[in-house]
Amino acid sequence: MRVRIIFKLKNKGAFLPFHHQFILAQFIKGVMVKGGKQEFINYPFYNFSGLKGQTKVSRSGLQYYSNMVTQMISAPDKEFIDYVLGLIFEFPSVQLGNLEIIPLSTEIESSPELTDQTKFICISPVVPVKSTFNGVEGKRFILPESDEFSDLLYDSTMQRMEASGQYTAEKIESFSKFQVVPDLEYLNKLREKEKKFARIYSVFDMDVKYEARGYTLPFKLYAAKEVQEFVFNCGLGQYAYKGFGMLDIANVDPVGRAKPYSYKRAVKA
Repeated sequence: MRVRIIFKLKNKGAFLPFHHQFILAQFIKGVMVKGGKQEFINYPFYNFSGLKGQTKVSRSGLQYYSNMVTQMISAPDKEFIDYVLGLIFEFPSVQLGNLEIIPLSTEIESSPELTDQTKFICISPVVPVKSTFNGVEGKRFILPESDEFSDLLYDSTMQRMEASGQYTAEKIESFSKFQVVPDLEYLNKLREKEKKFARIYSVFDMDVKYEARGYTLPFKLYAAKEVQEFVFNCGLGQYAYKGFGMLDIANVDPVGRAKPYSYKRAVKA
């Protein structure tokens, strides 16, 4: 399930870094720890977007000028989503970088009917390779149209699906069909204009900084329906629980499929 959190922005003109997933990841992790519920403190099967609103590019990053800003959080576990929402709404206001925001309301997106082939767009960069401290492998450029790119995303997806405990070993083995096919027309247009679709991003773990290469591009995924649903709810690639790899369906208005959501209040440990 995917829920949009709507915040009121108290200080218009404040800014966040262009890629501020690490700030949001720290906040959400802090919320999970604050709640004290052991099964959710290290729960990894969730995903979230950056903070969306009317912005202006500045030297300091993205300046926010809209009255409201939103963030999407997604997970297959309704109890986890309700738990996090209940804790967030306990705060009278939230400080994210230089932004001060007030939780107002929540909306839920209706679940789309996914098939064995879906065209996705990236809401946040997809990271195919996990980084190591001071290593170079995570920063290596991989052609998105190569088999290696698809194979790396297949491996990470199967590992996460197996770790979730929601699928038998036999079921995992049946998910052998998996192919990521990037939109080559889109990539070639960017290449002609010398624009980037792959960049190096910072990832923090236990206050240690890592660097990883993320890719932002439209692509078609050929895979079983269960696999499509997993990546739609949990993200694709490495570091989904840190806000990378969030997807949406191409050519679909997410606002049009949203409705008010009343979450169940979290019960603390």
